[in-house]
Amino acid sequence: MRKLIVQELVSVDGLAAGPNGELDFFDAVSDYSGPDTDNLAILDAVDTILLGSVSYRMLSEYWPTADGEMVAERVNSIPKVVFSSTLAEAPWGRFGPATVVAGSPADEVRRLVSQPGGDLILWGSLTLARSLLSAGLVDTLHLLVIPVVIGRGRQLLTEDTGALTLLEAKPYPSGIVSLRYAVAKAPD
Repeated sequence: MRKLIVQELVSVDGLAAGPNGELDFFDAVSDYSGPDTDNLAILDAVDTILLGSVSYRMLSEYWPTADGEMVAERVNSIPKVVFSSTLAEAPWGRFGPATVVAGSPADEVRRLVSQPGGDLILWGSLTLARSLLSAGLVDTLHLLVIPVVIGRGRQLLTEDTGALTLLEAKPYPSGIVSLRYAVAKAPD
């Protein structure tokens, strides 16, 4: 069965965005080559990227023209699913468009993981990530911790996240620390 990975960049104080959704804390580190190298290996097992509409808009403006980025070719070639009740289509530059799903994200993810194929990865999309965590559909939580304190903003994790089991902790010379956790599944 396919697995769902939620991968998020977070600050040391556990925030995934500033109070108004700003992501400028990403700029606290200029060297993402370590995480990007490891992401190439992760993306080899992924055949679907999941996004909410806000993250889709942001990423679709950047990645289709990010030719110099180490992971750009792989990111652009992987099929994407965008969960949105407002988008009719989701173009991805010169690459194939994303599929737009207006229905229940949990139902669609259940359908996707039951099909044959590679893993699914979700980037950004905090509301979507929290809903899938709450529904017990996330297998792996991969946090890339940026060495900066924001102080206030939007959290990814809540008290409902449940138990996490550390699978790997890996520091990079840039100061980023990769933390991979298995997410406990609620008993059926």
